[in-house]
Amino acid sequence: MKKRLTTQEDYMQRVNRVVEYVRDNLDCEIDIRVLAEISAFSMFHFHRIVKGYLKEPIGAFIVRTKVETAAKLLRYSDMAITDIAYRVGYDAPSSLTKAFVKLYGVSPTEYRKTKNYQVMTEQCSMLEVKLSRGKVVELEPKTVMYVSQTGNYSNVNYGDIFERFWREVKRQGLFSKGIEHLALYYNSPETAVSDESMRCDVCLRVCKPVEPNGDIGVKTIEGGRFVVFTYIGEYNKVGGAYDKIYGELLAQNGWEVRSNYCFEKYVSNPQKVAPEKLKTEIYIPIE
Repeated sequence: MKKRLTTQEDYMQRVNRVVEYVRDNLDCEIDIRVLAEISAFSMFHFHRIVKGYLKEPIGAFIVRTKVETAAKLLRYSDMAITDIAYRVGYDAPSSLTKAFVKLYGVSPTEYRKTKNYQVMTEQCSMLEVKLSRGKVVELEPKTVMYVSQTGNYSNVNYGDIFERFWREVKRQGLFSKGIEHLALYYNSPETAVSDESMRCDVCLRVCKPVEPNGDIGVKTIEGGRFVVFTYIGEYNKVGGAYDKIYGELLAQNGWEVRSNYCFEKYVSNPQKVAPEKLKTEIYIPIE
């Protein structure tokens, strides 16, 4: 009887299929959507899972693989640099040169003359993060006030938006137990083609009937099965927590992600708690 794969083994095999496809198709335009289909991960989770296993974003992996292959051809063959550029998928030698200089610090021509340079790629190391063990929860739908934001998440003025929510809570008489400070993310930073394509909803969960007001909307966050991790640390370093979750913890525990959006719950008051002690709950939707 064939041994059933663990989730971790299954994830690794799916990432390996992506790696092999990239290596076998360097001379073609590589479509990220095709890679996601090959891996059988949803587009929303694909980038974070692959980054977790490869320790670098998929785009950086593709570029590095192209340039390292070009370096081998420069070192071990007499192929013209123009032909090498086409062989590894660049439409012009100048494009290869630009990527080559960025990783090696020298041009392909200089590399071919010396052949003793080493790749200078900046690989993403797994940050040491304070992260609790995951806990599986079944959530009811949450009614929230929200303001949609477009742009890099680090530039969102969360504090100002939450203050606006609390003024609305006072105006509408919404004080009650169970109010939560949340943010719902529609992109991971790795999936966004630009800052302008990044979108999130800053939310305040309320437990009484609420009315929209101007750009403050009202909606329901879908419930369901989630695994929640508690991260302790600075908000601007939470990316390390996601790397660890998607790169290790989900597969190790046999949790298969489902096609839904993750969200964060901000437990601490940043005006009263030191940045390194801030507590954030990260909710990942699972099957």
